[in-house]
Amino acid sequence: MFRSKSNLFRWLIVLLAMLVGAEIFAQTGSIWTSAAELAQLPMSGAAWDKMKAEADKPTGTPNLSNQDDPTNVRVLAKALVYARTGVQSYRTEVIDACMAAIGTEEGGRTLALGRELIAYVIAADLVGLPANENAIFRSWLQEVRHKDLQGRTLISTHEDRPNNWGTHCGGSRVAVAVYLNDTQEIASCAQVFKGYLGDRQSYAGFEYGDLDWQVDPGQPVGVNPLGATKQGHSIDGVLPDDQRRAGGFNWPPPKENYVYEALQGALAQAVILYRAGYTDVWNWEDQALLRGFKWLHEQANYTATGDDTWQPHLVNFYYGSNFPAPVPSSPGKNVGWTDWSHSGVNTGNTAPSTPGNLRVEK
Repeated sequence: MFRSKSNLFRWLIVLLAMLVGAEIFAQTGSIWTSAAELAQLPMSGAAWDKMKAEADKPTGTPNLSNQDDPTNVRVLAKALVYARTGVQSYRTEVIDACMAAIGTEEGGRTLALGRELIAYVIAADLVGLPANENAIFRSWLQEVRHKDLQGRTLISTHEDRPNNWGTHCGGSRVAVAVYLNDTQEIASCAQVFKGYLGDRQSYAGFEYGDLDWQVDPGQPVGVNPLGATKQGHSIDGVLPDDQRRAGGFNWPPPKENYVYEALQGALAQAVILYRAGYTDVWNWEDQALLRGFKWLHEQANYTATGDDTWQPHLVNFYYGSNFPAPVPSSPGKNVGWTDWSHSGVNTGNTAPSTPGNLRVEK
């Protein structure tokens, strides 16, 4: 097979380099961000200090059936700190947490699973699970997206709830799809998300509640279209199925926090789809996500507070906008720490790529 020992030696060197490269690639990830990108960020400042302090806390007990369990974003903090520092203890804690999360969805609702799962998937991608754990984790992910939880699944909730339930489930659904390198499922996620943003030709299978905040009740959408008005007031960018939680249409518009809750899941979907190759996602439906933020700020006079303060950092990063974005921010129900990981403006260094651990399992 090899004509000389020198050729054999060169082949072994190439193979070793490939294996080492694969190991590094598997650990850097790119579902949400990568070690290469994070390496450019400082290990100082208020954003880093808060995230590092969270990463240094005991992990706690993962519970995917508790929609308010903060363990998931703590595990994400540990994964981000590991990706930046290479300190193995953080990686070990992430691996243990991902394994401990398996099966804890029992007894919960899909809202809880949608909120909680995504952070563990991103964390696993960032640290790279060992072969045995990765096989177990992947097998569980294959099943959990179809798990019946009080009559719903992660997928069915994404496809029939055009509000915070659906967007959170969509975020976890697409994270799982990318982790599993399930291209058909990724395409389905993109189709539903585009429909949610307003493209009814892409997808229109949602079940809506009260339609009073819809610009066209006969053609309801997840985000009202560009230029939408009602009774002389702009409802361009309104998320009708969450804004309705404040009641019927009235002006000045009420500050309805469910809208920000829905945007948590919607932004997560956009980031993951962008990095999976849907590079135009931020422009879909006349920049629907940006218009949603503009309406909240310009019409509702409502800035993000509390566990929504990570969101404007993402919006500013991808759109080059300047919405108020406090530092340090607080993580959300599903993801967070973007005041560090997505500080500044996207300069094109976050080119979409297939996550490393989907190509090579250790």
